[in-house]
Amino acid sequence: MLSEKSAMTVRATLPTVGAAIGTITERFYERLFAAHPALLRDLFNRGNQAAGLQKQALAGSIAAFATYLVDHPDERPDAMLGRIAHKHASLGVTADQYKIVHEHLFAAIAEVLGEDATPEVADAWDEVYWLMANALIAIEDRLYAERGVLAGDVWRAWTVAVRTEETADCATFRLRPADGAPAPAFKPGQYVSVQVELADGARQIRQYSLSSAPGAELRSITVKRVTGEPDGEVSGHLHAHLRAGDALRVSAPYGDLVLDADDAPLLLASAGIGCTPMVSMLERLAATGHRSPVTVVHADRSPAAHPLRADHMALTAQLPDAEAHFWYEDPEPGHPAGRTGLVDLATVPVASGTRAYLCGPLPFMRAVRTQLLAKGVAAADIHYEVFGPDLWLARD
Repeated sequence: MLSEKSAMTVRATLPTVGAAIGTITERFYERLFAAHPALLRDLFNRGNQAAGLQKQALAGSIAAFATYLVDHPDERPDAMLGRIAHKHASLGVTADQYKIVHEHLFAAIAEVLGEDATPEVADAWDEVYWLMANALIAIEDRLYAERGVLAGDVWRAWTVAVRTEETADCATFRLRPADGAPAPAFKPGQYVSVQVELADGARQIRQYSLSSAPGAELRSITVKRVTGEPDGEVSGHLHAHLRAGDALRVSAPYGDLVLDADDAPLLLASAGIGCTPMVSMLERLAATGHRSPVTVVHADRSPAAHPLRADHMALTAQLPDAEAHFWYEDPEPGHPAGRTGLVDLATVPVASGTRAYLCGPLPFMRAVRTQLLAKGVAAADIHYEVFGPDLWLARD
């Protein structure tokens, strides 16, 4: 994929570029938003930008892609690319935006590296960028075509049919298309983007897993209120202002953490609001009469803080061979002592051939993945969803 000449240059300059890439991406975003302020206002997550997370994500993804190309010259990291492409498609990213990114990214590289940014170095990293960008563009075009929409045209008006308070800081919004047309199909585990107009006129976007059954008349998202600005400005807006009858701008569904259709044993592990895609998966399993073993694992602060707890329990009970194991930091009286604190799968039976799905904070998923590998679950059978800007971290 990467030409031999460029591969040699990239390999030789990875330490230099890697050491400077944080500064490069910081300068890149400064240039980008100065030239295109609407991108920060209406596309990029201002909370991630304020915390520096988006800068780290761009730096990490480019470095990870370049490293993969030089270490595996005949392959490309399709799992990472697919995960990023699904996120981009849910945001309506288009090919012309990659040209804008290229312009400002390479201006930042030249500025930061100075004399080290020789024409040979610039050409090699230009090749890396366009290999990654063109791969993403191709995947995103396919994703748009599968939805029957033009590139970037993923947005649709929806109406809130029902709002339900799940916990003190989580609410479920059940939605229907405002035009009365059928809701688009989706696969259990997928998510949608939601765009809201805030008080300052910005139209910020966040992703939320669909927590309903794929065949249901209404589509459901369960939103946890995040405190603080700008990190929690969208969830706070939804909790404060969105009621039954209100309109909401929602994207087509995307996401690659989807439930396969076969009858393999399953383990569905989540923490906090990460239970939302797992509840959707359980609804599908119950509806289709899944008969193989299903192990449900969830970690939370307390039973009262556990979103969709009743659904989690009821749907597990509908399956003929399923068990739910809930860990709480602050359990109610009578809760098993062995299910207090962090998830420990030592006493949880895991059937041979189990396929696992994980969703939650990265430390939780890493810990559960390590335990599953120790119990003999194949790495290829452990799938996980990463929200936020760190999609590149889950690349295996």
